Amino acid sequence: MGWKEWGGNDWYGRLPSGSQLCLLISLHTHLLPLLSPAAILPAHSSSVLPIPVPMPVTPPHLLSPLSARHLPAPPFPGCLVQPHSPRGPSVSPSASAASRMANQGGASAGSGLHQPHPSPATGGEEVVRGIAVEKFDIVKKWGINTYKCTKQLISERFGRGSRTVDLELETQIELLRETKRKYECVLQLARALTNHFYSLVQTQHALGDAFADLSQKSPELQEEFGYNAETQKLLCKNGETLLGAVNFFVSSINTLVNKTMEDTLMTVKQYETARLEYDAYRTDLEELSMGPRDASTLCRLDAAQSQFQSHKDKYEKLRADVAIKLKFLEENKIKVMHKQLLLFHNAISAYFAGNQQQLEQTLKQFNIKLKTPGAEKPSWLEEQ
Repeated sequence: MGWKEWGGNDWYGRLPSGSQLCLLISLHTHLLPLLSPAAILPAHSSSVLPIPVPMPVTPPHLLSPLSARHLPAPPFPGCLVQPHSPRGPSVSPSASAASRMANQGGASAGSGLHQPHPSPATGGEEVVRGIAVEKFDIVKKWGINTYKCTKQLISERFGRGSRTVDLELETQIELLRETKRKYECVLQLARALTNHFYSLVQTQHALGDAFADLSQKSPELQEEFGYNAETQKLLCKNGETLLGAVNFFVSSINTLVNKTMEDTLMTVKQYETARLEYDAYRTDLEELSMGPRDASTLCRLDAAQSQFQSHKDKYEKLRADVAIKLKFLEENKIKVMHKQLLLFHNAISAYFAGNQQQLEQTLKQFNIKLKTPGAEKPSWLEEQ
């Protein structure tokens, strides 16, 4: 069948628009994989010849409709199918797509004029980096200090290292620890006495109530039960007064042992730690001083001298603080214990002597106020 029998150049125009589009898509899909890479890539002047790839023979009348002016209208905006040129693929956007791309490009360009260029390191990143470096330095110093103190402690335990000793201060510290242990024992016994005596007072109170009840129900023994009921109630009242005095004694001893003495011992612990650090850096400085004197050693010697002086000042300051606290603690202990021992003696003596007036006078002397049995805590309106 000849070219004229196909209808010449008018056969494509007589096809419906949908058929034209399908024909173009089919040709585009089947012809693109058959293109040779040698036809797409530029020719080289090397002696190696490209491998020929057989190309299908296509009638010229089938390729003529592929020009851009014969393309049908796209089925939807922005959709365009265009054939590839022999030198390589090229895609041309439609008018609507081109307008959208231009608008987007303009918006990007316009917004880019108002956006500052990002700096390589913002202020927040610098702050975080500075905090991290500071924490690393703290951990590093702590590790070096711990290593040196542990080394010094082991040397002292095995008798190979020297230790700074203040004999007078060490004696006072050891005496304080021994005194604290003895006062803790007294405190424990005083609490046990309080608990047992409280149980005794509660038993006397219950026994007095039982005697009073029986005196009402036993006419023949009413007088005897009445005497015993009054005696138990009087003992119960005096027992509550004595409990107030003993509780005040226990509270004062507890404050002296667990607050005043403990605070002084905390300062003592800080002093002992400072003493260990002082000896560790002193030993380090002595070892560097006995070594060779080159440039690097001199730098290390200067740094060790500075650290040694710093720990020496800290050690001397804490030693002075411990001496002052031990002096004030001894004075305070004598004052507090003189008052509390006098209270305890007078209260116990008056109670077991049956001298109610002297027992009450002892509590007034030391400004001890007893809670009325059965009295409730006043409301917040009454406290105002």
